[in-house]
Amino acid sequence: MTINKFQGKTESEAIEKAKKEMGPDVVIMSVKTVKPKGVFRAFKGIVYEVTAALEENVPDKTNQPAQQEAAQQVRKPESINLAADEAIRIPMGTQNRLDETAGRVLQQLKQQGSHEQAMPAVGAAPGAFAHAPSNTSAIEERLDSLQSLLEDRISAEKKNQEEGMSAANDQAQEGFSFVKMLYQTLLDNEVDEKYANQILDELEKITNKGSNIDYILSHIYQKLVLKFGQPKPIEFAGSKPTVAFFIGPTGVGKTTTIAKVASRYKVDEGKKVAFLTADTYRIAATEQLRTYANILDMPLTIVYSAEEVRDAVSGLSEYDLILVDTAGFSHKNAAQCEDVKKLIGGLSANVKAETYLVLSATTKYRDLQEMCDTYQAFADYKLIFTKLDETSCYGNLLNIHLYSGADLSYATYGQNVPDDIEVFDTQKIVKKLLGGD
Repeated sequence: MTINKFQGKTESEAIEKAKKEMGPDVVIMSVKTVKPKGVFRAFKGIVYEVTAALEENVPDKTNQPAQQEAAQQVRKPESINLAADEAIRIPMGTQNRLDETAGRVLQQLKQQGSHEQAMPAVGAAPGAFAHAPSNTSAIEERLDSLQSLLEDRISAEKKNQEEGMSAANDQAQEGFSFVKMLYQTLLDNEVDEKYANQILDELEKITNKGSNIDYILSHIYQKLVLKFGQPKPIEFAGSKPTVAFFIGPTGVGKTTTIAKVASRYKVDEGKKVAFLTADTYRIAATEQLRTYANILDMPLTIVYSAEEVRDAVSGLSEYDLILVDTAGFSHKNAAQCEDVKKLIGGLSANVKAETYLVLSATTKYRDLQEMCDTYQAFADYKLIFTKLDETSCYGNLLNIHLYSGADLSYATYGQNVPDDIEVFDTQKIVKKLLGGD
């Protein structure tokens, strides 16, 4: 993974530099402003700094010798068994070689002593052999002393070796225990087991580079940020208008979400925004949107067919953004599904249209999968998640993004218009998935 920082006079300029140098697949991890320093700071403008990341598929071979040496010193399990803790076996080849060396040295010393016992001193008298027993005793005493000294040294080396192995073993075991804890945290957050295992498999590949807790946590954090990808809010083309369809099941908060989006772009960005509504099934749905339209001073048009949508869009050509509220329906209702399909497909080819599937973060994963499959049959959509304030488990946000392959766009976390909405904050969600606040 490559992480670089880029600066520009505007946020867009800094992001453009990142994409130009690192490619279109770069992920913007954070954006911050850098205030000028120095004596002339009053004459300098604020600089925007972005941190960009790019996941590399080429394995890192620069530290391969060091990795192999570390792998020889502490052999880790070939795979992570999440069912139960397992002891890490430490190879004792070094200790065996030390024992062999000690035995060989002692044998040589004894042979040398025997040789000295058999040979008389140079210049000794012919009867020197008669006094051999006293010389033998002195030699054996010296050998015993040397042997004791050598054994003490070997014992000390063994102890140091075992303590070093024990420290490495403890660090490795601590790393594996932390990985298992992260795995359980992901499952507790209702991340699908398949995706949790994929993340753990990727973690296992980096254990040769180091297994301390800080490294593991940093790696899994960056991996999750990259898996979520860069959020994709509404995009404006050079030609007007951009038409955004909001689709989804009943009760997920489509109408309220549309009002929040409208307020964001009109009040904060000064865009000209208009409403269309095709939700004529739900009682008072039109009146709810009309109330928001009156407050925000925006036009509202009720449409009943694809032809009326096309005519309404043509009549609002001077607007920057047209938000279309569709009827919520069960994903198992084929007739209503066909009606929404016709609405989305009724626009002219030269009109820029986007579709946003609005889902509740509190819905069961199995139902979310079926909804995604139903709407994916006729629309290329982006994802908006609502009701994040009503759940403590955020795993489905990752599950559905990976399951559908759709980009994430916005997230809402309350009923307040226009406040309780934001572009999907990947870093905040990743922290929650890993057990943070």
